[in-house]
Amino acid sequence: MQEKNLFKPKKFAVIGAGPVGCIVAAFLARGGYEVTLCDVQTDLLEPALDPGIILTGAENFQAGVTRVTTRIDQLAEDPPDVVIVTVKATALPIITSALEGFITEGRYVVSWQNGIDTELVLAERLGKKQVMRAVVNYGCSLEGPARVRMVFHHRPHHLQELDPLSRDAARGVCEALTASGLDTHHTDQIRNMVWTKTVNNSSMNPVCAVTGKTMFEVINDPIVFGLVDELLKEGVKVARANELLLGPDFYLECLAYIKNAGPHKPSMLQDIEANRQTEIDYINGKIIEYGERAGVPTPYNTTLRSLVKALET
Repeated sequence: MQEKNLFKPKKFAVIGAGPVGCIVAAFLARGGYEVTLCDVQTDLLEPALDPGIILTGAENFQAGVTRVTTRIDQLAEDPPDVVIVTVKATALPIITSALEGFITEGRYVVSWQNGIDTELVLAERLGKKQVMRAVVNYGCSLEGPARVRMVFHHRPHHLQELDPLSRDAARGVCEALTASGLDTHHTDQIRNMVWTKTVNNSSMNPVCAVTGKTMFEVINDPIVFGLVDELLKEGVKVARANELLLGPDFYLECLAYIKNAGPHKPSMLQDIEANRQTEIDYINGKIIEYGERAGVPTPYNTTLRSLVKALET
């Protein structure tokens, strides 16, 4: 008989009112959970209360959050059971510092982000027992404050605790997300899944960011796509040298997945166009770092990271 899960979160906080954060906040709000949306930009928050977050595209519905705030430390006044972090990985040190005051026993933080080792940045200050990592499978763009277009939604998503003592809590979070329609499965392979997704992202995202082309345009330019292919092969070599399990057919499956991409601007290109800092250090930068550990050269990743960093303001 399957053991009944004892952790039943009721209150969530979502840090980041960008497209990724708005989506998880909207699903949880629609599921009847108490949701606080947090972001430093006031103009992104107010519409999330009224008329509510509006999703279009792969998902179509509208849901209002319970409350909003521009300050993470204000969450301590009525602490949530679970905090879901959806902001760019570059903001993690500041966010972790703000969370330290109230993320204690029985409360948890989920890294709902792109990139490698984001959960470790959180765990360094909060402790592994309080931190979980998710791999999210949807593409989206912000069309306006609290207005998000979901380009695709490939269920399920996956989540795992960092400390085995928090396995029951992780399953409880998965149950809440799934009950809200954001189907999320518990896994014991999250690190391999993170690498699988990141190696995929590392091949296409920086090329789009540097060229200004959509994924569809890159795919249909044989010269530019050759660069994507080399980045992909390099990432596979680094992952396997570090004993990460991508699967025997990962390279071919990844190529097939990439070639089905539509006229979508990946988040890294969106960041460059909006004059924002990118997550290049947590994507290609991490592949470079792990390549150095295993003695695997990474000339393509090194070049693309340098070019993207040059474009950042």
